[in-house]
Amino acid sequence: MRMVFKALLLGLLFGLVAKETLAAACPAVLDFTQRALNSTDEVNLCESFHGKVLLVVNTASQCGFTGQFEQLEQLHNQFKDRGFSVVGFPSNDFNQDRGSEERTAKVCYLDFGVTFPMMARSSVKGQQANSVFDEIAKQSGVTPKWNFYKYLIDKNGSVIGVFSSGISPTDSKITQMIEQTL
Repeated sequence: MRMVFKALLLGLLFGLVAKETLAAACPAVLDFTQRALNSTDEVNLCESFHGKVLLVVNTASQCGFTGQFEQLEQLHNQFKDRGFSVVGFPSNDFNQDRGSEERTAKVCYLDFGVTFPMMARSSVKGQQANSVFDEIAKQSGVTPKWNFYKYLIDKNGSVIGVFSSGISPTDSKITQMIEQTL
């Protein structure tokens, strides 16, 4: 009985140490939990994306750049098996994502077939910016000037590239940086 108790105690201690080690090693840009789009599910960004190359994008469902969802999905599928993910953050900061989150989810998932992770609608600039975009702005010095700004984040959680709305997600500047970073 004592052996079983010791084994359980040891297992518990290893679990706590591993969790604390992961938390300590989590890059600042991922050290947050976000709600998934049109869901009550919470996404621990560190658990989901630690050690991956990310393209973080502020999206909008009613913007002239909304068609970029197709290229973002293409990019995600091209590199996802190599430790890469696109992560979308819908925002109405530029009055281009009006209506309910349910409507936003319909545009993303049904109209454009998005399979990459989409977080709940939030602000991406100013005093109300969500924690991820606040950290991105601290690192890069660049807040989104419009929808579909793209931020390339390396495996260590550092912002290494910023791309404006007018640059297609499949532009060679982005794909080459992803290739080099993977």
